[in-house]
Amino acid sequence: MNLELNNKTALVTASSAGIGLEIARSLAGEGATVIINGRSEKNVDAAIEAILKTHPDAKLEPLVADNSTAAGSQLTVEKFPQVDILINNLGIYEAVGFFDETDEAWQRLFETNIMSGVRLARHYLQGMLDRNHGRVVFLSSESGISPAPEMAHYSATKTMQLGISRSLAELTKGTKVTVNSVLPGPTLTASVKDFVKDVYPDLPAEQAERKFMEENRPSSLIQRFINPAEIGDIVTFVSSERAAVINGSNIRAEGGLIRTAF
Repeated sequence: MNLELNNKTALVTASSAGIGLEIARSLAGEGATVIINGRSEKNVDAAIEAILKTHPDAKLEPLVADNSTAAGSQLTVEKFPQVDILINNLGIYEAVGFFDETDEAWQRLFETNIMSGVRLARHYLQGMLDRNHGRVVFLSSESGISPAPEMAHYSATKTMQLGISRSLAELTKGTKVTVNSVLPGPTLTASVKDFVKDVYPDLPAEQAERKFMEENRPSSLIQRFINPAEIGDIVTFVSSERAAVINGSNIRAEGGLIRTAF
């Protein structure tokens, strides 16, 4: 299937590792020019090298910027004033009991998970509407629908992303621009591997991952962690010409963990 991403430029925030790296790799494999973003030149260079190993002809542009800050977002739009695809992937999480979540922790997650996407969409979406073409995708989470009690502040930001995404989609009515959210479930990134290891320090990795799913995500129908590349391919499809009729949607990619029929 030709996703028609040649001659498209995509910005994937926080694409030097994890899900963001796999989204960037998938987009690059489909012919898009991908802006690889991270907070350090070392991490960005390493990500570019990793993608080139699997896609030697990939068209990649480096972007060292901290998009969790207003200054970082301004740097981003100054260096790349126009993109065809914006993937708001930047996000952080932490497992902290509600009574231990400080004001500072709430503010930090809000600035990173919410304002980074708001600032970039405020700039790039207008240009997409003017050109009558573009894609904006927010990386939310299954926690946006099924809040995690150990991450109330994280869950709140992920729910808020869904509202923002739908609100922006309303602005695209009658155009060839779409705005959607993708909701991954538990995904086996490096940080998640470390997290599971901390929870079950005495178990081998595979057994610890299985036990985590059984005890903490028992409603999952796939009963395994998701490979980041699986999310990458879903986001790439949503960003493509083939997904033109998907707009204002929350695309659940969580392995059937959420028990709702809608």
